[in-house]
Order: sequence, then C-alpha cells, then structure tokens
Amino acid sequence: MRIIDLHVHAGPSVMPRAVDAAEMLQEAQQAGYSAIVIKDHYAPTMMSAQICEKHLGNGKCKVFGGIALNNSVGGINLKAVDAACALGAKLVWMPTVSSLRHKIMHSGKGLAFPSSKGMTVAENTIMYLNEDGSLKPEVLQVLDYLAQKPDVILATGHGSRDEIDALIQAAVERGIKRILANHPHYMIGASIEDMVAWSKLGAYIELNAVAFVPDSKFHTHEIEEARNIVAAVGMDKIVLDSDYGQNGNGSPVTGLTRFIGMLQEACSLTDEQMEAMTYHNPAWLLGMEER
Repeated sequence: MRIIDLHVHAGPSVMPRAVDAAEMLQEAQQAGYSAIVIKDHYAPTMMSAQICEKHLGNGKCKVFGGIALNNSVGGINLKAVDAACALGAKLVWMPTVSSLRHKIMHSGKGLAFPSSKGMTVAENTIMYLNEDGSLKPEVLQVLDYLAQKPDVILATGHGSRDEIDALIQAAVERGIKRILANHPHYMIGASIEDMVAWSKLGAYIELNAVAFVPDSKFHTHEIEEARNIVAAVGMDKIVLDSDYGQNGNGSPVTGLTRFIGMLQEACSLTDEQMEAMTYHNPAWLLGMEER
C-alpha cells in the first residue's frame, strides 16, 4: 500500500521529538513511503526538508515542509508566509499552539500535549475572528495571498469549530482548492456534520493516527469514530496521517501503519480503497498527482 504522511513532528525542535528530520526520512524510505511532510509548531521546516531529501533521499520519497503561523514567526503574518512560500513551503498552518482554542483545551480539558524546552516568553493568544465573528484582516490577507499560490496547502490549525468554519468558507470563496482541515475530531470541537459540510466545500478531512492508536500517549478516540467519519465524509475527502513524533511515543511509521490496519479492518476496505486516503488524496494536495 502506498503511503504519504502529511503530518510528522520531527526535530530539531524546541519540543522533544522521537526522531529528527533525517531519521524520519530514513524510516520512511525503509517503509516504502512516497512522501512525508515535516511539521514544527515554532519554526519553518522547508529548509531541513529540502536538505534531507537532497543529501539523504533515495529518489522515491519526497520531503516537504511548511510554516505554522504561531507567535514565534510573528503570528498570522503575511510577510512570514511570503518568505516561506519563496523557500518552497507546501503547507501554511494557521495558528496551532498559539491559538486560543489550543490554550483552552490544554489548560482546562486535560488534553495531553508535549511541552517546549528553553522557551521563557509567554505565548500571546491568537484568534482568527473578530468579536463580531468576522475573520480578522490579517487572516484575510493570508487567504488572499494563498489564492494566488495554487500549489500551497492551507491547513486550518488548532482554531475552534467556528474559526475553522469561517476560514474554510472564506478560502473557498477566494478559490483556494487545497485545504486540509486539521484533526477536526481532536481539540477543534467539530461534529461529523461539520466535517461533511467542509468536505462538500472542498476541504480534506484529516484523521491522525496519534489520536486513535490505543497505546499512543495521545489516544483520545476509538477507531469506531474514525470509521463513522469515513462513512459520512467519504474516502475521496479523507487524509490519513500520523501526527506522531512526540518523544517517548514510538515511531511515526509504526503508529501510522497500525492506524491504517485498524481502520482498514474496521471499515472492511481493500488496499486499493485505503490508498485513496493514504496516498491519492495527500498526493493531490501536494501536487504529486493531477485530477
């Protein structure tokens, strides 16, 4: 089965990671992956991705990176997005660890999340919306920019359900095609009905192994919920990836492989059907496959 992992946390990072980008590429190549995306909450990853592929790649597994619009890069910052895209960013993640929703869910709801090391300046809370529910001007600036960058994926980040809903609608209105709704089942507060609506607008719904594999430190959902999401949304709008890489949480390759096997059994799907979610959908998002 062909696999692309759109969501791997690999070092160097201010958060302890199980593998660095070079080690992750080596593991992915050994497993026969077609591509990986390195994500970091605090720093752009295009540079390490490109260096790893150039010097360690076998020509069969591509490595991509992107930028997460957290405080460490100036928040929702058009200039940072422009520089990242000039450096080859494939994904622009809206705020993750700096978002209000992230802070609420990890301070009051008991959700586990890796801690950073060596950082001493407090996070400023970033919100996508004004008090009246409209998207902030800086968000609209980024969307207008990405509308002119059809090869770059808009990833929705750790915003609330209402923030993500407004973001996706505005992105679609601007003609943005490559939209990835990050783990709406985890932290975001989205319902399956929301996921169906977003997928009908054109967004791809991300399901992460780290939330569904039972021995993951971040296991929050049972495989039956993933099965229900796949049944409601449809395989043509689902992306399966790992979201692994946390220190002490095992191999991203092992975690994703287990999740794929669990979901395949739960849904009674063939390898070919599974490849829609493990390969074809992420391949299209990355521009590796045409539709």
